[in-house]
Amino acid sequence: MIHDDIDIDQIKNFRQLGAKTAGHPEFGHAAGIETTTGPLGQGLGNAVGMAIAERVMNARYGDGIVDHYTYVLVGDGCLMEGISQEALTLAGHLKLNKLIVLWDDNGITIDGEVALADSTDQAARFAASGWNTVRCDGHDPEAIAEAIEAARASERPTLVACKTTIGYGAPTKAGTAKVHGSALGPKELAATREALGWDHEPFEVPAEIRDQWRIAGLRSSTRRKEWQKRFDEIDAEIRGDFERRMRGDLPSGFVQAMQRYKRTLNEERPTVATRKASEMALEIINGVVTETIGGSADLTGSNNTRTSQTAAIVRGDYSGRFVHYGIREHAMAAAMNGLALHGGVIPYSGTFLVFSDYCRGAMRLSALMGQRVIYVMTHDSIGLGEDGPTHQPVEHLASLRAMPVMQVFRPADAVETVECWQLALESRHAPSVLALSRQDLPALRLDKHDENRSARGAYEISPASGEAEVTIYATGSEVQIAMEARTRLERDGVHTRVVSVPCFELFEQQSPEYQAAILDHGTVNVAIEAGIRQAWDRFIGRDGIFIGMTGFGASGRAADLYEHFGITADAVVAAVEARRGSERPEEDDDGER
Repeated sequence: MIHDDIDIDQIKNFRQLGAKTAGHPEFGHAAGIETTTGPLGQGLGNAVGMAIAERVMNARYGDGIVDHYTYVLVGDGCLMEGISQEALTLAGHLKLNKLIVLWDDNGITIDGEVALADSTDQAARFAASGWNTVRCDGHDPEAIAEAIEAARASERPTLVACKTTIGYGAPTKAGTAKVHGSALGPKELAATREALGWDHEPFEVPAEIRDQWRIAGLRSSTRRKEWQKRFDEIDAEIRGDFERRMRGDLPSGFVQAMQRYKRTLNEERPTVATRKASEMALEIINGVVTETIGGSADLTGSNNTRTSQTAAIVRGDYSGRFVHYGIREHAMAAAMNGLALHGGVIPYSGTFLVFSDYCRGAMRLSALMGQRVIYVMTHDSIGLGEDGPTHQPVEHLASLRAMPVMQVFRPADAVETVECWQLALESRHAPSVLALSRQDLPALRLDKHDENRSARGAYEISPASGEAEVTIYATGSEVQIAMEARTRLERDGVHTRVVSVPCFELFEQQSPEYQAAILDHGTVNVAIEAGIRQAWDRFIGRDGIFIGMTGFGASGRAADLYEHFGITADAVVAAVEARRGSERPEEDDDGER
């Protein structure tokens, strides 16, 4: 037995359907798998996040409780990926000296020798970013152990370059790409056994190796007991706080704090951009949920992710709660995965929604692992204005909604923003995106109920004055357009209801009865969103009216852009009137139908 839940049969079933031993290690399949790896470079980004979490928790609880090293194994391909540059420079800048990277320096990738595509001096690259570097023979256990000891003594993060030969011992395939991802084959395997002097049967673990494994386990068990003794002796309140944070539970007063703040918003009815509403909500949240770790990819003032409680985390002082990730979106997302996987902290960070493309590899792993990682994505539409189509997200909401497990929230006002933040924080096994506006939005949720209506995913924010003839669905900044169109249609005698849809994914989790009540396909159905139509047919049907984008945006003032692209109450009213007119039976010359 290697682990209680990985026995020899699991190893024999490597890469087979249903086995815990998947082709790439998957978090949650078995004990000891600390993250899901596979996409190259992600593990390095995760490790940087774990190392940050260790320092943050150490600053809070002290050496006796949190004081561990973070080790990561990387290959040549990992270091070629762009995310490696983002991650290693961040780690060097923050001086994460308890991070140790072991590089399998074998010089081979799938196509052949690394030299086919790259000639980087990796050790020099790391050294230039503030790392300690050590070289050793990757086939000599004692040399590796000495290198690790040297790394542990360093005041900087360390790269241990372990020079190896891929397929070591294989007579004809060693040092070639032929053993990068393929089985040796019976003949080469037999020759390799002979070359290495290995005469044991397949899947047989020699007694001396098994004994050493067990000794290592006993050593670790002893250290765990020593840690438990220290932990049991600390102040009960601090111990309880640590245990709560590691379980992932939110503080007991969290829900009440959110409800109180919603009541305040109901009274004040602020007109603010939802990015500002998010900052206002975070000011309350960060005062109650002390484990939040915020950040931004060089857009702090635009994303509004920093509050009065979140001092910056800097080299030598890790007591803060905010990471300046710099212009490193991909590493930011991967590091947040590492922070969440480590436990004891809840990461959130911001960038523009259009730059979710730069985060996507790590965001997909957030979803695959079911981690509570919160992506604050501001400037969520053409409403950002003059920066133009390079910065205006059009396809991004649909793209992110297509990702399994990911929750995409697009709140319409300050109240919905608080509700969406609450839902994101309460989602322990799912990542969330908060898509937030740059432009100011009016208060639309005027009810004074404590219920989190956004938890339904979609709800009737404004009912029709009679039996509904038109249903308008909208998200975010377009809900105000829906409300204006409703007012005008009702004035013309057309009974119209408005449904706010802050989260598609939560709506799909509602009962069939609730969904049926919201999806009123007996009416003229309209959807308004400053993005593409994809996924909206679920609400409006294939023949529904969609008011949104059909291509990329343009540079200009937000109001002018909405007018130019026809995302207006005028356009909604005209489309509804045209549809209703086309559906009326025609009259004959005598006025008879």
